[in-house]
Amino acid sequence: MQLPILSLITFLPIFGMIIILALPKAQTKVIKSFTLLITGIQVILAIFIMANYNYALGGIFEEATFQFIEKWRWIDIDGFSWLGKFKVDYFLGIDGISAPLVLLTAIVTFIATISSWTINKSIKGYFALFLLLDTGMMGVFVSLDFFLFFIFWEVMLLPMYFLIGVWGGPRREYAAIKFFIYTFLGSIFILIVMIGLYFSTTEILADGTRAFTFNLLAMMDPNNATETGILSPLNPSNLRLIAYIALFAGFAVKIPMFPFHTWLPDAHVEAPTAISVILAGILLKMGTYGILRVSFPIFPEITQQLIWYIALFGMINIIYGALCAMAQRDFKKLIAYSSVSHMGYVLLGMASLNTLGVSGAVFQMFNHGIITSMLFLIVGVIYDRTHTRMLDELGGLGVKMPAYMGFVTVAFFAAIGLPGLSGFISEAFVFLGAFGEPLIRVITVISTLGIILGAGYMLWALQRVYLGKFNEKWEGIRDLDLREYAMLAPLTIIVIFLGVYPSAMLDLMNTSVNTMVQFMHDVQVHYSSLVSFK
Repeated sequence: MQLPILSLITFLPIFGMIIILALPKAQTKVIKSFTLLITGIQVILAIFIMANYNYALGGIFEEATFQFIEKWRWIDIDGFSWLGKFKVDYFLGIDGISAPLVLLTAIVTFIATISSWTINKSIKGYFALFLLLDTGMMGVFVSLDFFLFFIFWEVMLLPMYFLIGVWGGPRREYAAIKFFIYTFLGSIFILIVMIGLYFSTTEILADGTRAFTFNLLAMMDPNNATETGILSPLNPSNLRLIAYIALFAGFAVKIPMFPFHTWLPDAHVEAPTAISVILAGILLKMGTYGILRVSFPIFPEITQQLIWYIALFGMINIIYGALCAMAQRDFKKLIAYSSVSHMGYVLLGMASLNTLGVSGAVFQMFNHGIITSMLFLIVGVIYDRTHTRMLDELGGLGVKMPAYMGFVTVAFFAAIGLPGLSGFISEAFVFLGAFGEPLIRVITVISTLGIILGAGYMLWALQRVYLGKFNEKWEGIRDLDLREYAMLAPLTIIVIFLGVYPSAMLDLMNTSVNTMVQFMHDVQVHYSSLVSFK
């Protein structure tokens, strides 16, 4: 396609941000409506991308098999003496692993814009930062140059810090600083490994010369590795293992994986509802996506050695997150810890390194983004009316809010993994795929306790908030308004549709997942033929 659609969907929010900054701050309705228009166009562009996506192309490691590619030289500097030519490409493209997350980002951001309609403090600044955050998130999922990937990764840090720190709850400064420190430290690990990989990888330029490169696809190809690079598979050492662990830790902060998870509950509790939706719906997926896009295919032999440990951390996330959720009295914190638990399923599926498990992991990333967005919106609806999130202070609300109760039922049972709703399919694939890998079979069996614990805390919350005796304190509580229907109805349709017809999403990712699994196996064998790994 000649249309630079990935650039459009990525940088459209920047255009919107510039327009908003030029508007008078008193034009609050215009600012909100314009932001909604921008994110709505993003959804249309994402649907257009899905409609024109070729399911037969696998992506992963060959440029020709990625789609909607945009590639041109962005930075090109000579005269670095021994460093040679320094170049960075503006390289965008998607495959079956990134395409679902592009769609997820567009949908969740649009819904979060509707949720942000109630913001009444520094509206101009809020929506400008919101759109900048949108660009950062979308850019991560479409970048195929590590330098560009890292820039987008960092772009989202600053707006999220201010969106929590300025528009959050009573402890917003603490939560924002904690989020910033955790994420920034993780970024330092990623930056160090990125530099090491740059000086370990070369590619042939148009003039026939070789130059170091940030090209992620070149980093995956052992034929592009330098013999002297400290992270080159041709020069294996413990540094390669250390680099893998550092890179994995940098991405694990975003998941968040135990023990890097403690920033998440604080950030969720203090953040406005719309920002909680963005955090859980999109930002957490950036961590697991980074592992799949960068860590696994660039370090396949290390991944093979460490799958037991990856699965172990997935199991800890599942069970620990569920137990913490069960102990919460704050509704929002309960949902936050449920996110920790459900992202453990993604880690477990990724550790299987087979088509079924990895497909389940990618599908779980999409499903969790939709379901947890619904859950945080549901909490936000209650908080807007009662100004409390304490479970024990609510009760019997389903009687007074029947339409709202319908959406609650779908969201809660989707989170539990009820058959017929989208969460069931992805979790089933994760467990089936992980059980198929003998090395992590015991961990997989233990991890199934998360299903029981998840049902326990979700049903208990449902009972305390919506069923039982009605709390007369909320006698005048009203049901959903039109804006809240607009938030919850689209997500509900997606949850039900993908629960009944999961192939709509699984077919999108199937070729790329198969390609990744086969590629990692083949490259690991190729590395083994060059050197002996302990």
